[in-house]
Amino acid sequence: MALGQETDERSRGPVAIVTGASRGLGLALTHALVEHGYTVVVDARGAGALERAVAGLGGVVAIPGDVADAEHRRALVEAAGGRIDVLVNNAGILGPSPQPSLAAYPLATLARVYEVNVLAPLALFQEALPHFASGARVLNVTSDAAVEPYEGWGGYGSAKAALEQLTAILAAEQSDLRVYAVDPGDMRTQTYQDAFPGEDISHLPLPEASVPGLLELVEGALPSGRYRARDLVPVQS
Repeated sequence: MALGQETDERSRGPVAIVTGASRGLGLALTHALVEHGYTVVVDARGAGALERAVAGLGGVVAIPGDVADAEHRRALVEAAGGRIDVLVNNAGILGPSPQPSLAAYPLATLARVYEVNVLAPLALFQEALPHFASGARVLNVTSDAAVEPYEGWGGYGSAKAALEQLTAILAAEQSDLRVYAVDPGDMRTQTYQDAFPGEDISHLPLPEASVPGLLELVEGALPSGRYRARDLVPVQS
């Protein structure tokens, strides 16, 4: 890297990659990171939805695609321009809606859930690793379904459990990074609505309620580990 390039990278401020940012938690966090001076590389599977979501939002580089695709992951890392301060693995899929029991779960569909929710975050981490800045943060978005045996949540829940163990091992192996599994809590999102089709979820907090806790992990000094976002910065009633 030339000296001029290195100086330019340092002067442009911190850089984050946030996957699954066309709606919900990913989009809310992207807005917050931009407000905190970050350049944010974002993705989502739907190109039109992603473009509309970040239209007019400065400091955002939008790259539509599927995180399960190696070429797309490579493009995300390249768009960061050589330095990554924060990686947020937020993209994920629920699986069938309504959720089937494990006894009836289609195995090909379960493989896809694991591909997106477990393998893709690890693969993106591996792709990003040579480009992490000193003390970079990695946030893998998880769920209470990873630790609670909810009936009908065997596919999604077991995938998130695998992601949590993967996160814990990465934290043990990468002591120069801060690696977090973060549970944002129940939120009023499309994914949650898909999990409970036809139910009224208007009582749930919007994703913005979980963002302060995520920012505490991004900018604070907490050690690697598993955290619940709303325990870090409780929602104001």
